Amino acid sequence: MKKKFKISLAVQILIGLVLGITVGAIFYGNPKVETYLQPIGTIFLNMIKMIVVPIIVSTLILGVAGTGDMKQLGKLGAKTLIYFEVVTTIAIVVGLLVANIFQPGVGVDMSAITKGDISQYLHTTEEVQSHGFADTIINIVPTNIIDAMANTNMLAIIFFSVLFGLGVASIGERGKPVLAFFQGTADAMFWVTNTVMKFAPFGVFALIGITVSKFGLESLIPLGKLAILVYASMIFFIIVILGSIAKLVGINIFRLLRVLKDELILAYSTSSSETVLPKVMQKMEKFGSPKDVVSFVIPTGYSFNLDGSTLYQAIAAIFIAQMYNVPLTIMDQITLVLVLMVTSKGIAGVPGVSFVVLLATLGTVGIPPEGLAFIAGIDRILDMARTVVNVVGNSLATIVMSKWEGRFDYDKAAAYFDTPEDSVR
Repeated sequence: MKKKFKISLAVQILIGLVLGITVGAIFYGNPKVETYLQPIGTIFLNMIKMIVVPIIVSTLILGVAGTGDMKQLGKLGAKTLIYFEVVTTIAIVVGLLVANIFQPGVGVDMSAITKGDISQYLHTTEEVQSHGFADTIINIVPTNIIDAMANTNMLAIIFFSVLFGLGVASIGERGKPVLAFFQGTADAMFWVTNTVMKFAPFGVFALIGITVSKFGLESLIPLGKLAILVYASMIFFIIVILGSIAKLVGINIFRLLRVLKDELILAYSTSSSETVLPKVMQKMEKFGSPKDVVSFVIPTGYSFNLDGSTLYQAIAAIFIAQMYNVPLTIMDQITLVLVLMVTSKGIAGVPGVSFVVLLATLGTVGIPPEGLAFIAGIDRILDMARTVVNVVGNSLATIVMSKWEGRFDYDKAAAYFDTPEDSVR
């Protein structure tokens, strides 16, 4: 009997990506492309959004109830936040260094660049400027958990789920039916996730087709130096910075990239790390991280560990300053680092987070915020790269925390590849 030929999901997504770019390039400037393709892309993104909250809630409650130790969870939370702060600060510093060394904004002819519309971000920016880090901490405690779930307020959902999981653990035998319910919910939602992923190539085709048809590949030319620098910096950050961290905890970064290949292609194509959150959680657990660590670290990282976004924000800020010939002293750049550290946490989860953070930040060091309109046209292309870094950074964080807690399972990691344990390293 002949073996049935099967195309992997990664290859299907790549085919969708290539076809989308082709269609977008052929029909560049044709508004009908967006008319016909937008519903497909929107349906796919909506399907992903509908499964994220049930998976996070069910897996986190199961993980916390299985641990049942408030002290251990507190230690995990403190270690996780410290790690996130250190790595995102490194990302900001790397961004500032490469922008100062390679100077992508020097000599740019602003008259050759089409300005994009950034008005959609202005209202959110006004809220951010009056919404500091302290407000973010306060808003972790939800007044209405249903409302928090409806608005995908990740930190509030995590807070409630942790407390609820501890409550289930504390009532002993009476909590077993509750755990059985959430175990069934988690299993069912992962089945739903695998089903939704079959639609991913169509979603990728639609989303990338719309982008290319609206902006065209030639929009990269005037800002080519910025685009190349951003991509090179993202690759450097993954291989050198995250690779070094991975090596410190005994993991080969290329092994991790191999584990996540499907999710990275999907995240890159859709410019959304949310599209891969359920599958990343599932894979990290299979790769050796405990359920409670995975279900806490990854969702929290989506708010506090946006390495790719903060790296990009630093480069973009210096790029705009150079484009306008605004000199920045060392103190100005230190101020920029400190402000980015705060604002990037204060608005976690808002759409267009990088643009919103920059609009709220640039004015503090004398950089014209309207300069963002010049890079709005290629932001989607740059967003694709920073999304990949965000996904890799949060996936690695689960391994780091699992190792830090002394609970990483090397046998499971080795079994993932059906290879000896040493080959995981």
